Amino acid sequence: MTAPKHLGEQRAILTAFYRTHVAIGSRYALLDFPDHANVGDSAIWLGELALLRQITGRDPCYVSTWHDFDLDAFRDACPDGVLFLHGGGNLGDIWPHHQLFREDILATVRDRTVVQLPQSIHFRVPAQVDRFARLVADHPDFVLYVRDARSLDFARRHLACPSHLAPDSAYALGEQLRGAPQGDVLMLMRTDDERQGYAVPSEDGATVVDWLEDDADLPLGSSATAREAQAVARVDRGLRLLSQGRVVVTDRLHGHIIADLLGIPHVVLDNEYGKIAAYLDAWAGPDAIVTRATTSEQALVLAKQRISAT
Repeated sequence: MTAPKHLGEQRAILTAFYRTHVAIGSRYALLDFPDHANVGDSAIWLGELALLRQITGRDPCYVSTWHDFDLDAFRDACPDGVLFLHGGGNLGDIWPHHQLFREDILATVRDRTVVQLPQSIHFRVPAQVDRFARLVADHPDFVLYVRDARSLDFARRHLACPSHLAPDSAYALGEQLRGAPQGDVLMLMRTDDERQGYAVPSEDGATVVDWLEDDADLPLGSSATAREAQAVARVDRGLRLLSQGRVVVTDRLHGHIIADLLGIPHVVLDNEYGKIAAYLDAWAGPDAIVTRATTSEQALVLAKQRISAT
Protein backbone atom coordinates (compact mmCIF):
# COMPACT_ATOMS: atom_id res chain seq x y z
CA MET A 1 0.00 0.00 0.00
CA THR A 2 1.28 3.47 -0.86
CA ALA A 3 1.28 5.87 2.07
CA PRO A 4 -0.86 9.01 1.65
CA LYS A 5 1.11 11.82 0.05
CA HIS A 6 0.94 14.19 3.03
CA LEU A 7 2.54 11.60 5.33
CA GLY A 8 5.53 11.24 3.03
CA GLU A 9 5.84 14.99 2.59
CA GLN A 10 6.07 15.63 6.34
CA ARG A 11 8.65 12.86 6.80
CA ALA A 12 10.71 14.25 3.90
CA ILE A 13 10.73 17.76 5.41
CA LEU A 14 11.82 16.35 8.76
CA THR A 15 14.59 14.30 7.16
CA ALA A 16 15.97 17.33 5.33
CA PHE A 17 16.09 19.38 8.54
CA TYR A 18 17.74 16.61 10.57
CA ARG A 19 20.36 16.16 7.82
CA THR A 20 21.52 19.75 8.31
CA HIS A 21 22.86 18.74 11.73
CA VAL A 22 24.11 15.15 11.38
CA ALA A 23 25.45 12.79 8.71
CA ILE A 24 26.55 9.18 8.52
CA GLY A 25 28.73 8.38 11.53
CA SER A 26 27.90 11.57 13.45
CA ARG A 27 27.85 11.32 17.23
CA TYR A 28 24.84 12.85 18.98
CA ALA A 29 22.92 12.92 22.24
CA LEU A 30 19.12 12.83 22.56
CA LEU A 31 17.86 14.30 25.83
CA ASP A 32 14.58 14.73 27.73
CA PHE A 33 13.24 11.22 27.17
CA PRO A 34 9.48 11.32 27.96
CA ASP A 35 9.43 9.28 31.16
CA HIS A 36 5.64 9.28 31.46
CA ALA A 37 2.66 7.41 30.03
CA ASN A 38 1.50 10.02 27.48
CA VAL A 39 1.54 8.14 24.17
CA GLY A 40 2.14 11.20 22.02
CA ASP A 41 5.50 12.05 23.55
CA SER A 42 6.70 8.49 23.04
CA ALA A 43 5.61 8.64 19.39
CA ILE A 44 7.70 11.78 18.96
CA TRP A 45 10.70 10.12 20.63
CA LEU A 46 10.53 7.05 18.41
CA GLY A 47 10.23 9.25 15.32
CA GLU A 48 13.27 11.26 16.40
CA LEU A 49 15.25 8.09 17.07
CA ALA A 50 14.25 6.54 13.75
CA LEU A 51 15.40 9.57 11.76
CA LEU A 52 18.65 10.01 13.66
CA ARG A 53 19.51 6.33 13.22
CA GLN A 54 18.62 6.43 9.54
CA ILE A 55 20.82 9.47 8.92
CA THR A 56 23.79 8.65 11.16
CA GLY A 57 23.77 4.85 11.09
CA ARG A 58 24.25 4.77 14.85
CA ASP A 59 22.47 5.03 18.19
CA PRO A 60 22.69 8.13 20.40
CA CYS A 61 25.84 8.21 22.50
CA TYR A 62 23.87 9.52 25.47
CA VAL A 63 20.18 9.50 26.48
CA SER A 64 18.57 10.99 29.57
CA THR A 65 15.31 12.19 31.06
CA TRP A 66 14.97 15.67 32.55
CA HIS A 67 15.54 14.23 36.02
CA ASP A 68 18.50 11.87 35.51
CA PHE A 69 20.79 13.97 33.32
CA ASP A 70 24.42 13.80 34.47
CA LEU A 71 26.68 16.44 32.91
CA ASP A 72 29.91 14.52 33.53
CA ALA A 73 28.48 11.25 32.20
CA PHE A 74 27.17 13.11 29.16
CA ARG A 75 30.58 14.62 28.39
CA ASP A 76 32.33 11.26 28.89
CA ALA A 77 29.91 9.43 26.60
CA CYS A 78 29.57 12.21 24.03
CA PRO A 79 32.68 14.44 24.04
CA ASP A 80 31.54 15.97 20.75
CA GLY A 81 28.48 15.94 18.54
CA VAL A 82 25.11 17.67 18.47
CA LEU A 83 22.89 17.71 21.53
CA PHE A 84 19.26 17.21 20.48
CA LEU A 85 16.43 18.13 22.84
CA HIS A 86 13.25 16.08 22.48
CA GLY A 87 10.38 17.86 20.76
CA GLY A 88 6.73 18.12 21.74
CA GLY A 89 4.52 20.70 23.38
CA ASN A 90 6.38 21.67 26.54
CA LEU A 91 8.32 24.77 25.51
CA GLY A 92 6.80 27.33 27.85
CA ASP A 93 5.51 27.39 31.40
CA ILE A 94 2.75 24.75 31.43
CA TRP A 95 5.19 21.88 32.01
CA PRO A 96 7.93 23.58 34.09
CA HIS A 97 10.21 20.59 34.69
CA HIS A 98 10.92 20.22 30.98
CA GLN A 99 11.37 23.96 30.48
CA LEU A 100 13.74 24.30 33.42
CA PHE A 101 15.76 21.36 32.11
CA ARG A 102 15.95 23.00 28.67
CA GLU A 103 17.14 26.23 30.25
CA ASP A 104 19.73 24.39 32.34
CA ILE A 105 21.12 22.73 29.20
CA LEU A 106 21.45 26.09 27.48
CA ALA A 107 23.26 27.49 30.52
CA THR A 108 25.70 24.58 30.97
CA VAL A 109 26.30 22.99 27.56
CA ARG A 110 27.91 25.71 25.48
CA ASP A 111 30.64 23.85 23.59
CA ARG A 112 28.45 22.42 20.82
CA THR A 113 25.29 22.88 18.80
CA VAL A 114 22.09 22.42 20.79
CA VAL A 115 19.07 21.65 18.60
CA GLN A 116 15.55 21.90 19.95
CA LEU A 117 13.49 19.45 17.89
CA PRO A 118 9.99 20.57 16.80
CA GLN A 119 7.98 22.11 19.64
CA SER A 120 4.86 24.18 20.18
CA ILE A 121 5.49 27.30 22.27
CA HIS A 122 3.09 28.63 24.88
CA PHE A 123 3.79 30.85 27.88
CA ARG A 124 0.88 31.74 30.15
CA VAL A 125 3.03 34.24 32.09
CA PRO A 126 4.87 36.71 29.81
CA ALA A 127 7.58 37.36 32.40
CA GLN A 128 8.66 33.72 32.08
CA VAL A 129 9.73 34.43 28.49
CA ASP A 130 12.49 36.83 29.50
CA ARG A 131 14.68 34.29 31.30
CA PHE A 132 14.47 31.84 28.42
CA ALA A 133 15.12 34.59 25.86
CA ARG A 134 18.29 35.65 27.71
CA LEU A 135 19.63 32.09 27.76
CA VAL A 136 18.89 31.65 24.06
CA ALA A 137 20.58 34.92 23.15
CA ASP A 138 23.62 34.02 25.23
CA HIS A 139 24.08 30.53 23.78
CA PRO A 140 26.70 30.38 20.97
CA ASP A 141 24.87 27.81 18.82
CA PHE A 142 21.21 27.08 19.54
CA VAL A 143 18.77 26.11 16.75
CA LEU A 144 15.01 25.96 17.31
CA TYR A 145 12.37 24.06 15.34
CA VAL A 146 8.68 24.76 15.93
CA ARG A 147 5.53 23.01 14.71
CA ASP A 148 3.23 25.91 13.82
CA ALA A 149 3.27 29.43 12.45
CA ARG A 150 2.17 31.02 15.72
CA SER A 151 5.15 29.47 17.53
CA LEU A 152 7.45 30.54 14.70
CA ASP A 153 6.20 34.12 14.95
CA PHE A 154 6.75 34.05 18.71
CA ALA A 155 10.29 32.70 18.28
CA ARG A 156 11.24 35.29 15.71
CA ARG A 157 9.90 38.12 17.86
CA HIS A 158 11.40 37.01 21.18
CA LEU A 159 14.29 34.60 20.61
CA ALA A 160 17.64 35.47 19.06
CA CYS A 161 18.34 32.15 17.35
CA PRO A 162 17.70 30.45 13.99
CA SER A 163 14.06 29.31 14.04
CA HIS A 164 12.40 27.01 11.50
CA LEU A 165 8.93 25.59 10.89
CA ALA A 166 8.93 21.78 10.85
CA PRO A 167 6.36 18.97 11.23
CA ASP A 168 6.01 16.93 14.38
CA SER A 169 8.67 14.20 14.51
CA ALA A 170 6.08 11.46 15.07
CA TYR A 171 5.45 11.65 11.32
CA ALA A 172 8.82 9.96 10.88
CA LEU A 173 7.11 6.74 12.02
CA GLY A 174 5.20 6.58 8.74
CA GLU A 175 1.98 4.77 8.01
CA GLN A 176 0.85 2.34 10.73
CA LEU A 177 -1.22 -0.85 10.55
CA ARG A 178 -4.76 -0.34 11.86
CA GLY A 179 -6.39 -2.98 14.03
CA ALA A 180 -10.02 -4.06 13.68
CA PRO A 181 -12.47 -1.51 15.17
CA GLN A 182 -14.56 -2.57 18.15
CA GLY A 183 -17.10 0.24 18.15
CA ASP A 184 -18.29 3.30 16.29
CA VAL A 185 -16.82 6.33 18.12
CA LEU A 186 -13.71 6.40 20.29
CA MET A 187 -13.24 9.71 22.10
CA LEU A 188 -9.66 10.36 23.26
CA MET A 189 -10.08 13.36 25.55
CA ARG A 190 -7.50 15.19 27.65
CA THR A 191 -7.65 14.90 31.44
CA ASP A 192 -4.49 16.96 32.12
CA ASP A 193 -3.56 20.65 32.44
CA GLU A 194 -4.15 21.38 28.74
CA ARG A 195 -7.79 20.26 28.73
CA GLN A 196 -10.39 22.70 27.51
CA GLY A 197 -13.23 21.34 29.64
CA TYR A 198 -15.49 19.90 26.96
CA ALA A 199 -18.72 18.22 28.01
CA VAL A 200 -18.21 14.46 27.88
CA PRO A 201 -21.24 12.51 26.63
CA SER A 202 -22.63 9.77 28.85
CA GLU A 203 -25.30 8.12 26.71
CA ASP A 204 -24.23 8.58 23.10
CA GLY A 205 -22.62 5.18 22.59
CA ALA A 206 -19.15 6.69 22.44
CA THR A 207 -16.25 5.21 24.39
CA VAL A 208 -14.41 8.01 26.25
CA VAL A 209 -10.77 7.44 27.25
CA ASP A 210 -7.44 9.15 27.82
CA TRP A 211 -4.00 7.54 27.43
CA LEU A 212 -2.18 8.59 30.58
CA GLU A 213 -1.89 5.18 32.28
CA ASP A 214 0.79 2.63 31.43
CA ASP A 215 0.09 -1.06 30.99
CA ALA A 216 1.05 -3.18 33.99
CA ASP A 217 3.72 -5.01 31.96
CA LEU A 218 5.61 -1.88 30.84
CA PRO A 219 9.33 -2.75 30.52
CA LEU A 220 11.43 -1.50 33.42
CA GLY A 221 14.86 0.13 33.51
CA SER A 222 16.67 3.37 32.77
CA SER A 223 19.17 2.29 30.10
CA ALA A 224 18.77 3.62 26.56
CA THR A 225 17.53 0.17 25.47
CA ALA A 226 14.96 0.06 28.27
CA ARG A 227 13.80 3.60 27.49
CA GLU A 228 13.23 2.67 23.85
CA ALA A 229 11.28 -0.43 24.87
CA GLN A 230 9.08 1.73 27.11
CA ALA A 231 8.38 4.15 24.25
CA VAL A 232 7.54 1.26 21.90
CA ALA A 233 5.14 -0.23 24.47
CA ARG A 234 3.42 3.13 24.98
CA VAL A 235 2.99 3.77 21.26
CA ASP A 236 1.70 0.23 20.73
CA ARG A 237 -0.88 0.92 23.44
CA GLY A 238 -1.95 4.09 21.64
CA LEU A 239 -2.23 2.32 18.29
CA ARG A 240 -4.43 -0.38 19.82
CA LEU A 241 -6.55 2.18 21.63
CA LEU A 242 -7.29 4.39 18.63
CA SER A 243 -7.90 1.39 16.39
CA GLN A 244 -10.94 0.54 18.54
CA GLY A 245 -13.01 3.27 16.91
CA ARG A 246 -14.36 3.40 13.38
CA VAL A 247 -14.09 7.15 13.89
CA VAL A 248 -12.03 8.97 16.54
CA VAL A 249 -12.86 12.24 18.30
CA THR A 250 -9.91 13.84 20.09
CA ASP A 251 -8.56 17.03 21.63
CA ARG A 252 -5.00 15.63 21.70
CA LEU A 253 -2.59 16.63 18.94
CA HIS A 254 -1.17 13.12 18.81
CA GLY A 255 -4.66 11.69 18.82
CA HIS A 256 -4.86 13.44 15.44
CA ILE A 257 -1.35 12.47 14.34
CA ILE A 258 -1.58 8.81 15.27
CA ALA A 259 -5.09 8.52 13.82
CA ASP A 260 -3.62 10.07 10.68
CA LEU A 261 -0.82 7.48 10.59
CA LEU A 262 -3.42 4.74 11.08
CA GLY A 263 -5.71 6.13 8.37
CA ILE A 264 -8.64 6.49 10.80
CA PRO A 265 -11.16 9.25 10.05
CA HIS A 266 -11.26 11.59 13.02
CA VAL A 267 -12.77 14.81 14.34
CA VAL A 268 -10.57 17.18 16.31
CA LEU A 269 -11.34 19.59 19.11
CA ASP A 270 -8.69 21.92 20.46
CA ASN A 271 -6.68 21.96 23.66
CA GLU A 272 -6.57 24.84 26.13
CA TYR A 273 -4.39 27.12 23.97
CA GLY A 274 -5.23 26.16 20.38
CA LYS A 275 -2.33 23.78 19.69
CA ILE A 276 -4.21 21.45 17.33
CA ALA A 277 -5.72 24.18 15.17
CA ALA A 278 -2.31 25.84 14.92
CA TYR A 279 -0.74 22.57 13.80
CA LEU A 280 -3.45 21.86 11.22
CA ASP A 281 -3.17 25.41 9.88
CA ALA A 282 0.51 24.69 9.20
CA TRP A 283 0.23 21.02 8.16
CA ALA A 284 -3.30 20.37 6.96
CA GLY A 285 -4.53 16.79 6.85
CA PRO A 286 -6.79 15.70 3.98
CA ASP A 287 -10.54 16.20 4.41
CA ALA A 288 -11.04 12.45 4.07
CA ILE A 289 -9.14 11.97 7.33
CA VAL A 290 -9.68 14.97 9.60
CA THR A 291 -12.57 17.33 10.39
CA ARG A 292 -12.54 20.18 12.92
CA ALA A 293 -15.19 20.87 15.56
CA THR A 294 -15.62 23.45 18.32
CA THR A 295 -17.83 21.55 20.78
CA SER A 296 -18.02 17.91 21.82
CA GLU A 297 -21.66 17.83 20.71
CA GLN A 298 -20.71 19.03 17.22
CA ALA A 299 -17.81 16.59 17.14
CA LEU A 300 -20.11 13.65 17.86
CA VAL A 301 -22.54 14.73 15.13
CA LEU A 302 -19.69 14.96 12.64
CA ALA A 303 -18.29 11.61 13.77
CA LYS A 304 -21.65 9.90 13.26
CA GLN A 305 -21.98 11.51 9.83
CA ARG A 306 -18.62 9.99 8.88
CA ILE A 307 -19.77 6.58 10.07
CA SER A 308 -22.99 6.86 8.06
CA ALA A 309 -21.04 7.83 4.95
CA THR A 310 -18.82 4.69 5.07
